[in-house]
Amino acid sequence: MASRGAFPSSPHLVLAVVLLFLAFSPHLFVVAEDEITHEDDDAPRSPNCNNKFQLVKIENWVNGTQGTSIVGLSARFGTSVPRLASDAQKNSALLTNPLNCCANLTSKLTNSVALAKRGDCTFTAKAKVAQLGGAAGLLVINDNEDLYKMVCTENDTSLNLTIPVVMIPKSAGDYLKDTLISGQRVEVLLYSPNRPVVDLSATFLWLMAVGTIVCASLWAEIIAGEQIDDRYNQLTRKDQLNAGAENREESEKEILEINAKGAIIFVIAASVFLLLLFYFMSSWFIWLLIVLFCIGGTEGMHVCSVTLISRFCKDCGQKTVNLPIIGEVLILSVVVLPFCAAFAILWAANQHASYSWIGQDILGICLMITVLQMVRLPNIKVASALLSCAFVYDVFWVFISPLIFHESVMIAVARGDNSGGEAIPMLLRIPRFFDPWGGYDMIGFGDILFPGLLVAFSYRYERSKKKGILNGYFLWLTIGYAFGLFLTYLALYLMDGHGQPALLYLVPCTLGLTIILGWLRGDLNDLWNYGKHQTSSIPAEEC
Repeated sequence: MASRGAFPSSPHLVLAVVLLFLAFSPHLFVVAEDEITHEDDDAPRSPNCNNKFQLVKIENWVNGTQGTSIVGLSARFGTSVPRLASDAQKNSALLTNPLNCCANLTSKLTNSVALAKRGDCTFTAKAKVAQLGGAAGLLVINDNEDLYKMVCTENDTSLNLTIPVVMIPKSAGDYLKDTLISGQRVEVLLYSPNRPVVDLSATFLWLMAVGTIVCASLWAEIIAGEQIDDRYNQLTRKDQLNAGAENREESEKEILEINAKGAIIFVIAASVFLLLLFYFMSSWFIWLLIVLFCIGGTEGMHVCSVTLISRFCKDCGQKTVNLPIIGEVLILSVVVLPFCAAFAILWAANQHASYSWIGQDILGICLMITVLQMVRLPNIKVASALLSCAFVYDVFWVFISPLIFHESVMIAVARGDNSGGEAIPMLLRIPRFFDPWGGYDMIGFGDILFPGLLVAFSYRYERSKKKGILNGYFLWLTIGYAFGLFLTYLALYLMDGHGQPALLYLVPCTLGLTIILGWLRGDLNDLWNYGKHQTSSIPAEEC
């Protein structure tokens, strides 16, 4: 067992550290599943080439049977599609000949929606050829899954395009193309429903993130019924429940206090891990993360369940049983663990189901509450090192990395390029309930865990100093975190749903607020050096 001041050796704590590290893998806050590449800032515009880009739904029917809707992106030129499906017209789809739609067509497209591949000529040239052929619209098949903005060139000064032009992803386009080549009849209907500015799911996700931090901060004293100055106890071992055995209780404490040097090394190692994901991401690698998440989620759910049941049923937390190797453990713990493991396995087996987000969120919240009990910040000095490094990490890998790697490393990893359709599980997600485009609102574990470490520290500090709720720090940091999350939503809206590094907004609203309040109240020196004399710190070389 680990003694106070040494690096803990508990397998539970090792797992918590591993999962805290994995939380540094893309913890990008994302609200849009449909990624649009922004490459039109310097593109020429004219009165006939100044349309607002719109996501377009392409409903399709094969031999009269409706298929899955396709999401496309309208061009800067051409006419706009209707907002309502009832106002749109169903047309047959036909392949252009030649398929690149760059030369005069050998077949007529009268009142049909033309399907052409990208390349060999400009988008406006394709649209002109399709319009001259009598097409009622043009679908351009991209050469990858992204949706690029189709813009005009400097030579397109007198456009007179009266048909809608829409880009669709490669997979969807290839499906329609192969269906037409096989001789089947394809019909399409194009429309662009309005997306709500704020979906109800965003509010629920905001409440989940803030609620997780508040619950984790209050857990030891309110939920587990422990004194705030006591270390977190696992609540699964009989000797940990015996308050009289002080020396044994000391040896069972499983707390990791991060130090400044360890925080910096931690972020550097996380950057290396992110690059490995960027270059070598595959379905098996994602499954490794899924397995780790299931193990951590099982442990987190187990700890939280045993704690809650023991809190409300005192007798349940007294009976024990001797197990080989493990020793004496609570019967309650033995009974609860298989159910938690079954829950995690059931989620993994059905993670692509429409309801899987519920299981993922339950496992994730339990995991984060448990990690925030095991891993702690000793003072603001270490908090400043950790959160400042995390701030730079987020900004660099989202906004600066495209200058080096030609695309945002964080967004590419979060999007799951080359992952075989598997998604990184280290996030909370909730479906957009009233968005006609569907998709999920998501927030990564790191955007909850790292500010949560500071908020939890503020609660321990104000309780140890016997400060009131208004002249303390916990309430104001919770409000600061909630406001920072709101700013993230606002930035997402202003940036057209382009992924944002949430710590860019959360760190100033939490760490910055702590430093300002501490300076105004004269507590800054105490906050900076808190715990220096109360407990021995972890030697740097042991991190």
